[in-house]
Amino acid sequence: MNKIRTETERLVIRFLEEGDYSSWLIQYENRLPSQHKYDEGKLDMSICTQEWFRDLVTKHHQMAEDDKVYVFGVFRKEDHTHIGFIDFSTIMREEFQWARFGYTIHNHFWRKGYGQEAVKAAIDLAFEKLNYHRIEAHINLDNIASIKLAESVGMVYECTRKGFIYENDKWTDHLVYFINAK
Repeated sequence: MNKIRTETERLVIRFLEEGDYSSWLIQYENRLPSQHKYDEGKLDMSICTQEWFRDLVTKHHQMAEDDKVYVFGVFRKEDHTHIGFIDFSTIMREEFQWARFGYTIHNHFWRKGYGQEAVKAAIDLAFEKLNYHRIEAHINLDNIASIKLAESVGMVYECTRKGFIYENDKWTDHLVYFINAK
């Protein structure tokens, strides 16, 4: 499982390892205050000890072994700085080979093209190494930055799912963007 990774000109996308703790923690601590309602901004990292992180890494690896969820760290190649993550959740295998995916770049790395570069590479990784055929992004109707990112990597709007996810104490509509393997 640890061999599943990809690289771009500036980035490495791979599973977290125990040795990533310092870079991971520093970048969460360096986050700017929330920039909009879909940006978590600064988080309380006080529970995130090295032991807690080790358990997180183990959990991520187990979920990948079980083909449920694949969580990849996004690292800057030049200095191994953790800049975000991308995750794929298997919806169904068999004749569908279908997954949902999400992406987060720490807000102090925005507007440098990292999101588009990482998402493009991760989609290729999902098709080539995880053997998905269809990938969906489920996006809040007013999350313009996420919509633009999905469109910029070739994802296509398919539909609006009404009352699709329970968040903020209510059922919310989501846009569905998708891309299929070629």
